Amino acid sequence: MSPAAYALLGAGEFETWHDDVDRWLLERADGDGSVLISPAAAAPEGDGVFDTWADKGLAHYERLGVPARVLPLKTRDDAERADVVARVDDASMIFFSGGNPWYLATVLIDTPLWSRMRERMTDGLAYAGCSAGVACLTEMTYDSATQDFQQVFKPGLGYVRNALFAPHWDIVDAWIPGAQAAITAAAPPAGVLVALDENTAMVGDGSAWTVLGRQGIHVYRGGSWTDHSAGASFDLALV
Repeated sequence: MSPAAYALLGAGEFETWHDDVDRWLLERADGDGSVLISPAAAAPEGDGVFDTWADKGLAHYERLGVPARVLPLKTRDDAERADVVARVDDASMIFFSGGNPWYLATVLIDTPLWSRMRERMTDGLAYAGCSAGVACLTEMTYDSATQDFQQVFKPGLGYVRNALFAPHWDIVDAWIPGAQAAITAAAPPAGVLVALDENTAMVGDGSAWTVLGRQGIHVYRGGSWTDHSAGASFDLALV
C-alpha cells in the first residue's frame, strides 16, 4: 500500500507548470499508471465546455507520455453507474479540473463513486484537484454560480474537516472586490483557511506538504497568516 498522495492546485490545470506535480503524484501512486480526467465541475456550462477541458487534459498527459482517459461523469446518476465506478479500480491518479465546487460536491457526495474513490485513496489512488477540485473537499464550499456572498457558501464533501480552501487567491479580488476579506471572515473559527495562488500547487500526504509552481500557498489560522513560497515545505494536518 502506498502512502496517500494529494495535489491541490490553485488554478492553471493542464499547463506545463505542473508537469512536476503530475510526476510527483504518479511516482507515489499504485495502479496501472493511468490518469482519470474529470471535468465534472464544468458540466453545468454545457458539453462544449466539458469537452474542451477533457481534450486539454488528454493533450497534457499525451505530451507527458502518460495514458489518460476521461471519466464520463456529469451528474449524480453517472456517479451511481457501475461502469463509471469501475474505472477508478485500476487508475493511478484522478484529476478534477475547475468549474463549480458546489456542483461537483453534489455530484459526488454519498454515491458509490465517491465511496470507491475514498477506498482507493487509502490504497494508492493519487488525488489531484484544481480550483473546484480543491474547494469541493471541505465541509463548506462555494457555489460559483452566484456572486452574492450571502448565498455563495454551500455544503461540500466534508473530506477535509475544519478547513476552507480558497483557490485563485492572488486574483480573486479582481473578480469580486472584497472577496479575500469575505473568505477570510468565513474561515472556521478554530480551523484553517488555505489560500492557493494561481499556477501553484501543494503536494503531500495529507499532513506534510511541499509547494510547487510559480507563486505561493498562504495559511490563515488563529488570526494570522503564514506564507509558503515555491519550494517550501510545511506541516498541516488536513486529511
